Amino acid sequence: MTESSYLTRIGTLIRDARRHQGLTQNELADKLGTSQSAVARIEQGRQNLSLEMLARVGETLGSEFVSLGHSGPQHLRIVGGAKLSGSIPVKTSKNAAVGLLCAALLNKGRTTLRNLARIEEVNRIIEVLTSMGVKVRWLDGTSDLEIIPPATLDLGAIDVAAARRTRTVIMFLGPLLHQFDTFSLPYAGGCDLGTRTVEPHLMTLQSFGLDVAATHGFYEAKVDKSKTPDKPIVLTERGDTVTENVLFAAALNPGTTVIRNASSNYMVQDVCFFLERLGVKIEGIGTTTLTVTGLESIDVDVDYSPSEDPIEAMSLIAAAVVTESSITIERAPIEFLEIELATLDGMGLQYEISDEYLAKNGHTRLADITILPSKLTAPIDKIAPMPFPGLNIDNLPFFALIAACAEGTTMIHDWVYENRAIYLTELTKVGAQVQLLDPHRVMITGRTAKWRPAEVMCPPALRPGVVVLLAMLAANGTSVLRNVYVINRGYEDLAERLNALGATIEIFRDI
Repeated sequence: MTESSYLTRIGTLIRDARRHQGLTQNELADKLGTSQSAVARIEQGRQNLSLEMLARVGETLGSEFVSLGHSGPQHLRIVGGAKLSGSIPVKTSKNAAVGLLCAALLNKGRTTLRNLARIEEVNRIIEVLTSMGVKVRWLDGTSDLEIIPPATLDLGAIDVAAARRTRTVIMFLGPLLHQFDTFSLPYAGGCDLGTRTVEPHLMTLQSFGLDVAATHGFYEAKVDKSKTPDKPIVLTERGDTVTENVLFAAALNPGTTVIRNASSNYMVQDVCFFLERLGVKIEGIGTTTLTVTGLESIDVDVDYSPSEDPIEAMSLIAAAVVTESSITIERAPIEFLEIELATLDGMGLQYEISDEYLAKNGHTRLADITILPSKLTAPIDKIAPMPFPGLNIDNLPFFALIAACAEGTTMIHDWVYENRAIYLTELTKVGAQVQLLDPHRVMITGRTAKWRPAEVMCPPALRPGVVVLLAMLAANGTSVLRNVYVINRGYEDLAERLNALGATIEIFRDI
């Protein structure tokens, strides 16, 4: 490739990164201490660039693909053994953000999502939406995201690479079936939790005339617009994303759609509250039967703030337990943590809960939870997840970490995913005694050894990766957790926020 071709390619990347940040050429020029005309020449590939300028542009735009020396994977160096202290607010829900970004495709007007989690999973979806012609920008100095769709989405221009790095693309089916007679989407990806079948999505959306064939790495979809649900839709599994996909389809079905065995989990409730803001009528929110009265079209300007993330809250509870620390977890969505706290109460955990108050969505109950150092004992029964209001499936890995701190033996039964339990055996590398019984069950014998520092490749599943990181916080000495992209998919600035509580975590890349 010639030098001019390189400059043109770099200029295009810088332009796209600037637009992604919602900056004008003048605003970027001010941040860089240069002129608007210089920025224009850079973006047109007509300006020679020094390595120093490339690094400054990359730092200003927060874009790894224009940052000097940042092409390799990100790692964490953890100096463990310190007690944590202080207060930490819970960020808004990653899974709600994902659902709301997809739901925004239903709206022809402007959607503004407030206090959104600025995480890699959200970034991937934004890349996909932008490639399809959706105008997406972060409002200056905030975590508020503005979304304005085009008159017609350009699916032919979809960023295939970004789409295949997230499972979320499957949730485009519900919104898109009302906009196209035929369309194709890349196969979904995401973290490695075994075979994640899309069959429940495809089966339930058949009621809205959608027929999908999987060929050559794409979902090829055809829609019979004359077909609408003529009986209640019964989900064969109470899946969160399946429920959301059916909700999206029902929102633009002007009749009444009844969904049975629906998930009532936290992210589904946030999607329901958002759809109500769009004018969709939904009865039964928080139950397993939803009755949806949809609209012919939706064209409104709407603001919405998702609630806080119960999985992040559970992560912070586990951080306090494993480091034997006292910290206050602010804005915890208590109604989605009640079974977890009851289980911990039975193990002997001491904690205090503030009076409840409402999240900014006006519905979800929040509270501040102060965790106190406690002597834990293993539960009598196994710990296993259940659909809401049971113990959350994504919170189960944190109980493996907590069980390693408890006197006695605990069985963790992860019946949902094919191989996530296997990743929990990574805790043995940092001192836990974990016995794999089969791909779904592990036996953990607690308090048999001290946590020890180690260098570990981050498991390719989000929650097990965080579990290993938290164990390293308790290990006296220096640990390294390599290639933590999967953690960045679901957590915003986790290392920095733990450091604010007294941890010592350094982000670095190999030279």
